[in-house]
Amino acid sequence: MRVIDADLLITGRDEEPIEAGRIVVADDGTIDAVGTQEDVAAPADADHEAHPVAMPGLIDAHLHLLGVRDMEPMTWLTESSELGAARATADLRDLLAAGFTTVRDVGSTTALGLRDAVAEGEIPGPRVFTSGQSISQTGGHGDLHFLPYDWVEKSDQGVGTLADGADECRKEARKRVRQGVDVLKIMTTGGVLSEKDAPDQTQFTDAEVEALVEEAHRVGIPVASHAQGAGGVKSALRNGVDTIEHGFYLDQRCFDLFHETGATFVPTLAIMHRLVEQGADHGVPEYGLEKAREAREAHFDSVERAYEDDVPIAVGTDFLGPELIPHGENALELELLANEVGMAERDVIQSATRVAARTVPADDLGTLEAGNAGDVLALDSDPLADISAVRDVAAVYKGGEPVEL
Repeated sequence: MRVIDADLLITGRDEEPIEAGRIVVADDGTIDAVGTQEDVAAPADADHEAHPVAMPGLIDAHLHLLGVRDMEPMTWLTESSELGAARATADLRDLLAAGFTTVRDVGSTTALGLRDAVAEGEIPGPRVFTSGQSISQTGGHGDLHFLPYDWVEKSDQGVGTLADGADECRKEARKRVRQGVDVLKIMTTGGVLSEKDAPDQTQFTDAEVEALVEEAHRVGIPVASHAQGAGGVKSALRNGVDTIEHGFYLDQRCFDLFHETGATFVPTLAIMHRLVEQGADHGVPEYGLEKAREAREAHFDSVERAYEDDVPIAVGTDFLGPELIPHGENALELELLANEVGMAERDVIQSATRVAARTVPADDLGTLEAGNAGDVLALDSDPLADISAVRDVAAVYKGGEPVEL
């Protein structure tokens, strides 16, 4: 058993933090008890550590374990998947050391194997939930617009595969189920880093989205939709998608649909911020820079209005691994939500823990309470006073076991 004491214990639940708190983690890695040090006894034979602050391990609900190291899309295709997987193992270590004990990969060719290797204990890393490759219409955000169609159609590289018409969408969804994915990722609008479409262009018909969602939900798999313009957001939500990724141009009807459907919003402000601020210095294609600059203000405004409307917001970065958007720097998303959007630190922490756990989904993650996984982030300073304190990592525990930092 393990006892983790903290001067301040943040449970991730919608409650006040516990002063002089204590977590007891059982031998199976689940939490046995949480409370004050006065109320929760420390077993005599338990390992015992103490820290200034303890909180649930962080969750990044939108990233890509591609193992890429630059921002040139052609390089992503020509480098081997073996090299990408090897680099991604290093990214997993960096994520864990930064306090991210769970991640949701929403588009890659390597994450299914990485997920299983982490679960087997072969490599260190956070708990991985993945969609495998995403599903896009021809000419959509997941298409490789700069390549001949025949190459794209026959390739198993890239973050997405193509499907057109409800029957093809249904079959492609069934392929993902066959692979054993944890979530289905689809594209209902264009995007920033796809060459020949735009964020406000709606993609997939209602019939196509309905077919994709039906196949996933039939076997209990949630659906995430890349959706930046209001039309694609509303199409996704009307047809049962569980999470909206990005959400640049949201209107009130979008917010109403979030409440009606119980869906979660994953804004991914961090990649937008980095693209606009530093993308030109890191080889981002000019078409991507232009679209990012055009959308940035509306994106941040949409997130602020969503917060004011009490839409559930989950932390996700859309980081890929290159120097511009490296895994390990994912705490930037929390800082942007607090400092640019104006979210209260307490709400930001819940967005990175309890709310982000909705996207996985997993009933035993995101909060520190009896029966949940013993995933704990220990800090040297208080993130409720300054969210940047999540970077002051003192220790990370996954399943109650300390991680080598």
